[in-house]
Amino acid sequence: MNHATQLPLWAAILVSVFLLGGSLITLIGAIGLLRFKKFYERIHAPTLGTTFGVGGILIASIIFFTVLQSRPVLHELLITAFVFVTTPVTLMLLTRATMHRDKTDDSRQLPTSNDLY
Repeated sequence: MNHATQLPLWAAILVSVFLLGGSLITLIGAIGLLRFKKFYERIHAPTLGTTFGVGGILIASIIFFTVLQSRPVLHELLITAFVFVTTPVTLMLLTRATMHRDKTDDSRQLPTSNDLY
């Protein structure tokens, strides 16, 4: 990437902020996956980390390539749309499959209303 030296200072700062922010959110999601004990607790942190973290990184990519190429580069919006649609759907499918398994196994791991608050 020899062209990255041609990036203006304002764009480099903006790209850095979005990259660091997206990376930090993704890291928080990964830490949440490790820290929580039950499946029902563990499922939310990586989902939010993936959605918002990848969103920040893709915004940084859009800014970077738009400024360097002097034209709108918007194909990352398609990636963003796929991530924002598929991640919550995957969360719901995994949760429903686990709840079905826990109900059929008569498991005590099903969340109660006290666990939610």
